[in-house]
Amino acid sequence: MEETISVAENVATTVAPVAPQGSSWGMILYLCAVFAIIYFFMVRPNKKRMAEYQKMLDSLQVGNRVIAAGIYGEIKKINEKTIEVEIAKGVVVEVAKNAVAAVE
Repeated sequence: MEETISVAENVATTVAPVAPQGSSWGMILYLCAVFAIIYFFMVRPNKKRMAEYQKMLDSLQVGNRVIAAGIYGEIKKINEKTIEVEIAKGVVVEVAKNAVAAVE
């Protein structure tokens, strides 16, 4: 019985785990392809959309009709970070520029 244990121990210590012997270039190319796909399908379109949104915010003028925070109104005054929107006759609210969703 002791002979069996020593043989098993001997086999367990001499057999090393075998790692795949592939080229690391394949993994690098795979990772580059994944990052390129993520960039072209997620990052780039989002940057383009944000640039268009910023352009729209920069083009705001007094008198434009806008949708701000879900409320339709007409711009009465433009400040650095906020705009004043008239939502009804004589009712003016101040909202952040970033709350503007669209210009009509």
